[in-house]
Amino acid sequence: MGRKRGGQGCNVLYCSSKEAAVTNEVEILLVEDNPNDVELALRALKKNNLANRLHIVKDGSEALDFIFGRGEHQHRKVENGPRVILLDLKLPKVDGVEVLRAIRSDPRTRFIPVVVLTSSSEERDIVETYKLGVNSYIIKPVNFEKFIDVVRELGYYWLLLNHPPAV
Repeated sequence: MGRKRGGQGCNVLYCSSKEAAVTNEVEILLVEDNPNDVELALRALKKNNLANRLHIVKDGSEALDFIFGRGEHQHRKVENGPRVILLDLKLPKVDGVEVLRAIRSDPRTRFIPVVVLTSSSEERDIVETYKLGVNSYIIKPVNFEKFIDVVRELGYYWLLLNHPPAV
């Protein structure tokens, strides 16, 4: 396992995409299309030693393929889901609300914690995602240091403190 970045629209740190997916090593799935936000999240997670099992996808379609083991991710077992999904709402191809709806409607994935991390402060987005079962809705801070703090706290809570059901 070495440091790897890039390859077919995703970035993985310290393990290859296939290794991470097959051996259940993916802890965080970051679904984000904005390269600047991806870089900020990576910096925050690396700074706090939380990025070693991270997989990044840049649109909703690829997120669904990864989560459900389809397309380029057909080698993945759905049961080897990430420990938490950080999901942007305004995504190309399939929007974040539809990704969340698919996750919550499948018994194999419905208990994966999903945190919306988005720039949208629209009340209808907040209400709709909570109706669909999102675990948390966080509006991305504009300030770099605050963004770093938010991502750090998310990582600590969902990876170290939270105890999900064994399904």
